[in-house]
Amino acid sequence: MESVNLIESFSEFKDIKNIDRATLMSIIEDVFRSMLIKKYGSDKNYDIIVNPDKGDVEIYKNRTIVDDEFAEDSFDYDENKHISFSDAQKIEPDFEIGEDVSEKVKLEDFGRRAVLSVRQNLVQKILELEKSEVYNKYKEKVGDVVTAEVYQVWKKEIMLKDDEGNELLLPKTEQIPSDFFKKGDTVKAVVSKVEMKNGTPSIIVSRTSPVFLERLFETEVPEIFDGLITIKKIVREPGERAKVAVESYDDRIDPVGACVGMKGSRIHGIVRELKNENIDVINYTANSNLLIQRSLSPAKITTIKINEDTKRAEVFLKPDQISLAIGKGGYNIKLAGKLTGYEIDVFRDTDVDVETEDDVDLEEFSDEIEANIIELLKSIGCDTAKAVLELSDEELARRTGIVVEVIKGVREVLRSEFEE
Repeated sequence: MESVNLIESFSEFKDIKNIDRATLMSIIEDVFRSMLIKKYGSDKNYDIIVNPDKGDVEIYKNRTIVDDEFAEDSFDYDENKHISFSDAQKIEPDFEIGEDVSEKVKLEDFGRRAVLSVRQNLVQKILELEKSEVYNKYKEKVGDVVTAEVYQVWKKEIMLKDDEGNELLLPKTEQIPSDFFKKGDTVKAVVSKVEMKNGTPSIIVSRTSPVFLERLFETEVPEIFDGLITIKKIVREPGERAKVAVESYDDRIDPVGACVGMKGSRIHGIVRELKNENIDVINYTANSNLLIQRSLSPAKITTIKINEDTKRAEVFLKPDQISLAIGKGGYNIKLAGKLTGYEIDVFRDTDVDVETEDDVDLEEFSDEIEANIIELLKSIGCDTAKAVLELSDEELARRTGIVVEVIKGVREVLRSEFEE
């Protein structure tokens, strides 16, 4: 009866913890072998047959029949390996010397205390296995988004439970400042760290990690998931602002437009999930001047001076553009620096031409001049028609990398604007 209760209780435990049959059988066999070693000193001549579905465990002791004289007088006689001829005939009268005998061992022979000890060992091993499986499962999920339910809210962290009842921790430092959750709420976060503490898996999830924003983009933008658009870098000030540099491997795809979606349809869901965090999607370029200019958007830059040795960039702007470059709380310029890898210093451009009334912004020529040409011209501080016309073809070509023939065509278009 003890054996039946033992295995039945274990079978129930198996169903709850989703442990496969092979693992279950291996654990049961190991525990019973430990019991055999403790009682008989060895488990080498014992067979253990486990049927976890029926809740059966059978133990057989295998011994070789020896004559009675050997059993009584020989020092080589081992009760675990040998059985005397007279004892073997009590089991089966037809046995002969030299044959092997398999004798069933009853669990009751071990005593009630030993059986209870086995049950405790089984439960302990199952718990250890379960913790190990949870650890391994979530170790592979580091960097993946998970959805869990709020189970308990504390001052410094929130305990979540997934659909299998596994505990996840969302520390206060990994929450967006405006996050507010109560018991029963569903939370989406990225698995950031998994480690074992005192034999128990500690699973930390985050909503402030740049990886979380990257996974949200992969979910909302099929082109990113398919690899047509690559996220080059993400920088965040959680709950306030984020900048995402993207690049397309297909010239037919506008990476910024694809990420934002028609009327912002794709990015709106991400913004809501991040508690209205402002997200700037930037077209990545290897041109440092242009990347800095784009990262400081919506400010319009007059001139940029870069020192590659110190990784500093001096940005000159008109007075009305400085506040846009710095942004609310200084987040715009801080994130631009992190995104580009340069320490950006903002300066007021004092050489503003007083005769700007007759000048025309380059953006006004977007229907005649390609957008990338306009961007390159603006990156060297030429954001108006007169600023371009003041420089020679060779100077413009040298500073922008645009071929002279294209420069001449652009200047012709701009010059015609001022001719009657």
